[in-house]
Amino acid sequence: MAQFLNTVFNGLSLSSIILLTSLGLAITFGLMRVINMAHGEFVMIGAYMTYLTQRIFMAALPGSLFSMYYFAAIPIAFVVTFLLGSFMEWAVISRLYGREIDSLLATCGISLVLQQAARHIFGAQGVNVTTPKFLSGGITIGGCTFSYNRLFIMLFVALILFAMWFVIYRSNFGKQMRAVMQNRPMAQCMGINSRKADNLTFGIGSGLAGLAGCSVALLGSIDAGVGQNYIVNSFMAVVLGGVGKLLGTVLGSSIIGFSGITAESFTSSSIAKAIVLLIIILFLQKRPQGLFTIRSRSLDE
Repeated sequence: MAQFLNTVFNGLSLSSIILLTSLGLAITFGLMRVINMAHGEFVMIGAYMTYLTQRIFMAALPGSLFSMYYFAAIPIAFVVTFLLGSFMEWAVISRLYGREIDSLLATCGISLVLQQAARHIFGAQGVNVTTPKFLSGGITIGGCTFSYNRLFIMLFVALILFAMWFVIYRSNFGKQMRAVMQNRPMAQCMGINSRKADNLTFGIGSGLAGLAGCSVALLGSIDAGVGQNYIVNSFMAVVLGGVGKLLGTVLGSSIIGFSGITAESFTSSSIAKAIVLLIIILFLQKRPQGLFTIRSRSLDE
């Protein structure tokens, strides 16, 4: 029973992290059809913003307030990555809509530039974020220990997921965004500023990657390649769940997280990754559109 509970908790934890990194891709790739290979670097930037915020609190504020740095790092990471993503969309992505291969190559180049910039600024060696006191330790039940930082990440992901559901499906901006992505000419005829919707949508997707970086910073060392550890699983979760569907992204992340943890408990980590990839390939062979599909009223050309 203890082993089963540990497996379930680890599966929930991994699924939450994959989901958090996938939410931004569900917007930029799922809704905008932009293959952003630099998405993992926005995760890296969010993690480094958490590290810098920690250093500022450590140097400028009394020790009694040090643990509050994490609450300050969350909005800082979101704003910084949002602005960078918005600038990237304006400077590069906006000129490549409808050219998937060109956008893939361009964002791949941006990814390499951001990685080298991080190595130049922070060094090739990884840096570590000190876990706040209120997230240290865990709850022990029987032979299982549920760490506070992973429980916090699960709650954090649930709050972000609810916020994104409200923005996409209940807010006026969400309606405009979905209208532009489903039928751009008709949305423009209705008076929607499609360029503004594109820019804000890409910025929000990048900001969500920055929030994912805040969570990743609590789990281990931060280096220039930290985002690459999650980007493959994130793409697979979006494709598996169905491009452009929030519920599909949740289910896709859960399938990848639980299947990976379960396979790893019986085999090694490398074999577990191969098993997960094989499961996804077999599933997409039978259902290439994923678990869910977007219904659009636009006519097929």
